[in-house]
Amino acid sequence: MEETQCVFTSESVTEGHPDKVCDQISDAILDAIIKREAELEANGYTTQGGACASVAAVRVAVETMATEGQVFLAGETRTLADIDVDSIVRGVVESIGYDDPALGFHFKSINVANSLHGQSTDIALGVDESLEAKEAEDEGVPDEDIYEHIGAGDQGMVFGYACTETPTLMPLPIFLAHRLAERLTEVRKDGSFPYLRPDGKVQVSVLYEDGKPKKVTTVLISTQHEDSVDIKTTLRNDLIEHVIKPVFNQWHVDYEGADIYVNPTGRFVIGGPAGDTGLTGRKIIVDSYGGMARHGGGAFSGKDPTKVDRSATYAARWVAKNVVAAGLADRCEVQVAYGIGIAKPLSLMVETFGTNHFPVEDIEAAIKEVFDLRPAAIIDALDLCRPIYQKTSNYGHFGRELEEFTWERTNKVDALKEALNKG
Repeated sequence: MEETQCVFTSESVTEGHPDKVCDQISDAILDAIIKREAELEANGYTTQGGACASVAAVRVAVETMATEGQVFLAGETRTLADIDVDSIVRGVVESIGYDDPALGFHFKSINVANSLHGQSTDIALGVDESLEAKEAEDEGVPDEDIYEHIGAGDQGMVFGYACTETPTLMPLPIFLAHRLAERLTEVRKDGSFPYLRPDGKVQVSVLYEDGKPKKVTTVLISTQHEDSVDIKTTLRNDLIEHVIKPVFNQWHVDYEGADIYVNPTGRFVIGGPAGDTGLTGRKIIVDSYGGMARHGGGAFSGKDPTKVDRSATYAARWVAKNVVAAGLADRCEVQVAYGIGIAKPLSLMVETFGTNHFPVEDIEAAIKEVFDLRPAAIIDALDLCRPIYQKTSNYGHFGRELEEFTWERTNKVDALKEALNKG
């Protein structure tokens, strides 16, 4: 059979990228509200929907826009928490590295416009009490299943994906792009190269043969810098020696003969929100699988976990990763669909691209037996009522096996195998 070849490319961005500035601000506000709610709960206060620990109190949907000298906030919340939004915004901007007035975006001088307001009571109706709970109440049937009470915060579909290409079961192009972007930020922040500035983008292309990654063909890094640096020699050599080589050597990836581009425009002095307006949720492919898998279209950052755009997407990754880790398939894409105000998913689909080692219908049945994908059950199983979200907003929501990223655990492998064996 003739060998098939293709080159696949994914990108990542640094935390100083204008869209990522906005993602971090939105998630920092969400974290602050969750943290404050927990403190209020400890002192006997609860929101309309109960304490966050009881699954669905906090409602947050924060959108941020950043441009030269300006940050605009809009969105909806339901909370008793009184937080200092202005200080949160400035703290995020400072932590990223926008601490020089010459950059055109400075944590002290930016104007912060706050237009956050209360959540629609119409939306809250379906989340506070699901369609299933209302029907049980109408029929006079007691419903003691707390997971049945909370409806999805919106309609829509989500996707999760995993494959055997990397140790974290992520596609190789996006995995490498994230690691390079992380390393680029690391050498900027530790002072190794004082001429680097916060904004940056990374792109990695990988040659695939018969669906398997063979070698890196192209690496492109564009990074903001001070005006005086020599791009063709100093910048290029420093990035090759201290960013590209360490990452590829660490992960034992072949990049011999790869084309390497560093700041191909020749200049990247004006960057960040001063150079390009940023918006929350505009890097959804960077945030997920780099284009290797489908995407439901909903952004993650700034949204509390009753929004299935976030929580169910995390759960879908959890499912797909456990399927691959269990050896049921070498590639797995999971789609789950929801209706606003309805607890149970409307549909579940599994795609294994011909790599399954068991019938797909049996894998789907095992997933349904092992995973409860109702929003409240997801929030509980993944412990999502914690202030963990700002950490997710850079370098990918998936493939980073951090303690806070519970959806990266492969703790359902044995249960899936047992369910398959029973079938």
